[in-house]
Amino acid sequence: MMASAILLPNHRVPSRTSRSARQPRMRWTAILSFFVCMICHSLATIPDAPEPAEVLEIDPRVPFQEDRKWVMLPREDIDLRIKKRAETTPSVTTTFEIALQTVTQSSSRTTSTTPSSPLPSPLDGGLSANFTPTADGQISPCPAFINSFLTDARFKQCYPLSLLLYGSTSFFQAQRSLVSLTQALDATCAANTTFCNTYLNDLARNLTSTEHCGQDYKLDNAVVKQAYMAMVSYAPVYGAGCLKDPQTSMYCFAKAATNRTSPTGVYLYYLPLNMTLNNGVPACDSCVQQTMNVYQAATANRKQAIAYQYSTAAKQVNTLCGPGFVNESLAAEILTNAAPLGRAVGASAWQYVTLPLLIATAIPWLL
Repeated sequence: MMASAILLPNHRVPSRTSRSARQPRMRWTAILSFFVCMICHSLATIPDAPEPAEVLEIDPRVPFQEDRKWVMLPREDIDLRIKKRAETTPSVTTTFEIALQTVTQSSSRTTSTTPSSPLPSPLDGGLSANFTPTADGQISPCPAFINSFLTDARFKQCYPLSLLLYGSTSFFQAQRSLVSLTQALDATCAANTTFCNTYLNDLARNLTSTEHCGQDYKLDNAVVKQAYMAMVSYAPVYGAGCLKDPQTSMYCFAKAATNRTSPTGVYLYYLPLNMTLNNGVPACDSCVQQTMNVYQAATANRKQAIAYQYSTAAKQVNTLCGPGFVNESLAAEILTNAAPLGRAVGASAWQYVTLPLLIATAIPWLL
């Protein structure tokens, strides 16, 4: 006797149809999870983009104006030519007597004063260099741009020593007089370094843009290349040029420039402008130590030219002044906060593992 199945009122027989309906969803979940894992794994293995590297060309020569033309000469040749020019051309100092009369009932008084000399000017030899015309044959926009920033009130406010060291005939002449040189240093050291450093770095970017002097910069135009180097090297040149001798309160730069027994000591101040110390013999005093300390701190920015020149110069100074006179090591490098291309900031391997797991967990709830 066969037993008949008794169906309860609320009892349901399991349906094969509902199970089979779930299977496609589970398959899609597995497929999507697989593809997410593959994509995240690919992202995790993308190598960091290599940082751009530029070859720094070191040119120890200095621009010098001769017969109304700019030529590149070694510093030693420039010193000889300036000395020869000074011997053939007598130095003339003109004193203006200005009578200032104060009239009273009893007497009159006459006072004589000597006005100060005008400050040296950057790039005062004129822009006679060969500039590249535009693609359509028009005059290069570079000279107009240079003249515009030379007359800009912000540039005059900064009065950068770095641009005086490069291509200023009047500044070379001012180094023959302690009074004139001190006046120029007073003006350049009175600037707001924070503002001027930002302003001159922005000016350097504008200088090398295609709208201004970019084409001439690519073609190694001497005036443009030297002006650019002087702009981006403003901070270390300012820091060294405005140091004073603690014993005499005299500017260290003026002390070196007016030292007739060791005139090559001034070469030390050209190091931030990508020039070597050559055979310069600086005095082994506190000024040299302070100057090298400024340069050593500036090497933290490896993009500065001083970072390429410092170690060799420091070893040369220590050879002359004794071991340990200055620090021969570069400062700890300052790293930028910008993340390399191809990887997110702070990303690590565990993020690429947990991400697909979280997505895989969420997919069944979404389907």
